[in-house]
Amino acid sequence: MTADDIHIEIDPRDPTAPYEQVRARLSELARSGALPVGHRLPTVRGLAERLGIAANTAAKAYRALEADGVIETRGRNGTFVAAAGEAADKEAAAAAAAYAQRARRLGLDAETARAAVEEALRAAYRTR
Repeated sequence: MTADDIHIEIDPRDPTAPYEQVRARLSELARSGALPVGHRLPTVRGLAERLGIAANTAAKAYRALEADGVIETRGRNGTFVAAAGEAADKEAAAAAAAYAQRARRLGLDAETARAAVEEALRAAYRTR
């Protein structure tokens, strides 16, 4: 797959911000393996031009993906897909462990803590 093969469409009717649509699609492609680890991504300007979005929007998507461990920027060498699945799984596990410890300190029982997580997940996935 080359950078030209990356298929992302911005849906103007979608209430989700354009940068989030780009972030979600690139994350999905990386996690599924459609964009393999080490795959070089287009420059911010190149991605912006290809998608018809502002360079700041593309940059915001790349920053979010980098913060999530999905991509890595290697200076002038470019931006590449990182080990997205493994990095994302580790980050989610760390967040879950931190939540579990916080819920316990708050005195919540496991069922109440689990219900709070399930409601948060429903809310988060409804907004997509």
